[in-house]
Amino acid sequence: MTFFNYRDGELHAEQISLSSIAKQCGTPCYVYSRAAFETQWHSLNDAFDDHPHTIFYAVKANSNVAVLNILARLGSGFDIVSEGELRRVLKAGGDPAKVVFSGVAKSRAELAFAISNKVRSINIESVAELDRVQEVAAELNTTASIAIRVNPNVDPETHPYISTGMEKAKFGVTMEAAFEAYKKAAQMPNIDVHGVACHIGSQITKTSPFTDALTIVLDLVKRLAKEGIQIKQLDLGGGLGIDYQGETPPSAADYVKSMVDGIKAQDIDLPIGIEPGRYIAGNSGVMLTEVEYLKHNDSKSFAIVDAGMNDLLRPSLYQAHHEIIPVNKNTDETAKTYDVVGPVCESADVLGYDRTLKVKAGDLLAVCSAGAYGYVMSGNYNSRPRPPEIMVDGDDMHIVRRRETLDELTQGEAILP
Repeated sequence: MTFFNYRDGELHAEQISLSSIAKQCGTPCYVYSRAAFETQWHSLNDAFDDHPHTIFYAVKANSNVAVLNILARLGSGFDIVSEGELRRVLKAGGDPAKVVFSGVAKSRAELAFAISNKVRSINIESVAELDRVQEVAAELNTTASIAIRVNPNVDPETHPYISTGMEKAKFGVTMEAAFEAYKKAAQMPNIDVHGVACHIGSQITKTSPFTDALTIVLDLVKRLAKEGIQIKQLDLGGGLGIDYQGETPPSAADYVKSMVDGIKAQDIDLPIGIEPGRYIAGNSGVMLTEVEYLKHNDSKSFAIVDAGMNDLLRPSLYQAHHEIIPVNKNTDETAKTYDVVGPVCESADVLGYDRTLKVKAGDLLAVCSAGAYGYVMSGNYNSRPRPPEIMVDGDDMHIVRRRETLDELTQGEAILP
């Protein structure tokens, strides 16, 4: 995490110490680096050089409007999966003409909102959805731009919960079904066939799954061309992994080169869209938490902290590994092995197993690589308020989401008369 570094033993986000943020904002809290978001986005954008492309940031990874605004200022597009995410993009100043709408269960209302706002493409996930888009577009007396999300049945070699390109996944349309669906779409009066979409999974750490999927997608593009159906854009999804625990994913340059070289080798000259989320956001944030108690059993020691699975779900949901490091390394404490556990009344409420730490009650810990799928997956289980989000910009810090209050937890609820 380039923009989170120790200075004289104290962990900083850019120019600001994390202990000062914790003192002002409390814990748990999420802390992001603006420079990290911008650097990661530019690394992908620059890698394309002069090849026509659009980066559709995957809003689901981190949907804070400050994050979206930072990326919109850079010229980013956005990949959305709900009307709520589209409204966030619009509020953040994003251009709907640079938005692709993914997701398997788009409602009529969501489709109407997206079509009315003239998004770049609705990524169709089933033949039934194609029929619905035609109906909604006809009701609005307009045309909907679409791509069909194809399922190339390529194994991304990642966690099964984030593998989306296999035939057993709920996402996408099989290749042969997609071919027939494109022919059907080409005859629909309110449908404009814009592109082909493909997304095979997340946290992928080699280029071969991407290139394997690309080869299959390009075969479909050629078949469609023979039918007189001309594709205008390849949306090749996201999924490029990050370093959580020593993984060595491809660089942005190698990842992009594998795609550009792949289409050039097939003599196909089409703009490329990609949907990075984790790659841009993951190592752009940490979660701060304070040690409440140390507990020692005969066979196990626990560092009990104030952040739980309601704040960061990934370790409980995916058995995901996040490095956990002290905010202040200047200590005389003896190193011991702890399970770092939270306050939620579930045995699964573990942020990290068997971590060697020099800590005492009251110390601060930073849970690393928490910028993606962190706050966005948080909740109120055990009636716990969600934490604040802080954006550091050089030597300035901004509270981009305040801490939820206990009173707000019961807003919208009512007692029976």
